[in-house]
Amino acid sequence: MSSTVSANIGRSDFSFQNSTVKIVANRSCPEITLAGLTLGPFEEGNEYEVQYWTAQELEKSGIARFREDEGFDATRLYKIQWTERVQTAGQISKLPDYFYPKLRRYLKGLRAEVSKSPEKMRDYEKTSHTAIDILNARLKKIVSLASAPAQSEHVIKNLAEEERALYEKLYMLIRDWRTQILESSGGEEK
Repeated sequence: MSSTVSANIGRSDFSFQNSTVKIVANRSCPEITLAGLTLGPFEEGNEYEVQYWTAQELEKSGIARFREDEGFDATRLYKIQWTERVQTAGQISKLPDYFYPKLRRYLKGLRAEVSKSPEKMRDYEKTSHTAIDILNARLKKIVSLASAPAQSEHVIKNLAEEERALYEKLYMLIRDWRTQILESSGGEEK
């Protein structure tokens, strides 16, 4: 099951890397061609849509930056945590698109900041605990949903891609376990 989970997370990450994001040009730059891919030209201050991985490279080179609303920050994470806390066990809210790939990158960035500035450790720890709290709250809901009779698409539509794969695996595992227990005891599944 571990390799299946890793493969699913890898697919989600690949999809995110190739998703379209908005950037703002920091400076004007002529057209860039690399291995058959053409970007630009870019004009300072203008917005453009590019794939995430190219946006990262443009940001590293100082040509562009991610648009403000494309970012992932502690405030967004705290809002998600609050939403998870106020919902009942049977409710599961929709996460922002590519939540888990963005979360992994955000935490990695914070860890990198800590290595440069140890005083940032408190921010990293607080954000990390918030992320764990969100994961645990959602995991409890997913296990609860997987333990119940098959859910309708309406109920599971708010699961992130990674969560849906986990739900499906857990549902089948729990269903098979119940069947085995009931068949072994001579009882019938209800």
